[in-house]
Amino acid sequence: MDSHGQYEPQVVWAVVGTDIGPLLLAATREGLVNVVFHATEAVRDKALGRLAARLGTEPAEAPGSPLLAEAIRQVEDYFAGSRRAFQLPLDWSLISGFNRQVLHELASGVPYGAVVGYGELAKRVGQPKAAQAVGTAMGANPLPVVVPCHRVVESDGGIGGFGGGLEAKRKLLALEGVLPEPLF
Repeated sequence: MDSHGQYEPQVVWAVVGTDIGPLLLAATREGLVNVVFHATEAVRDKALGRLAARLGTEPAEAPGSPLLAEAIRQVEDYFAGSRRAFQLPLDWSLISGFNRQVLHELASGVPYGAVVGYGELAKRVGQPKAAQAVGTAMGANPLPVVVPCHRVVESDGGIGGFGGGLEAKRKLLALEGVLPEPLF
């Protein structure tokens, strides 16, 4: 119950404007559970439907929820350039197995301003031949930006793919000083 004697919904969400477009942030009592790129109305509605199906409860729009307040603040600080690491409770319930293992390693082992290759990340989780599976794990990341899949690049120097689009990946890597700022 909150301070007014009301029960906090099980899944809450809000949309935050960022330099890479609107992000939908969703949280449970366990922590931040989902970050969705390009959170236009159509994308948002589809994402919320998937969340409802996966978590068994209808997400409630609640930008003022205490479950989201810190996540919103930290995302805003990150895009303002004043935060280098997220310190949030995360709800990992949307991902499991190898993908979760890879994303945990990414979150804990690849700091702001650094990049790692798909193959190197595969080695770090004890699966040196699983570079392609690491790419699949990045695509399945339910918490992009916070769990920094934008920091995973190709071994030949290419930036690789990105669920938020290559322009967003370039902007995130530029924000962290890995790439030069785009000229326009």
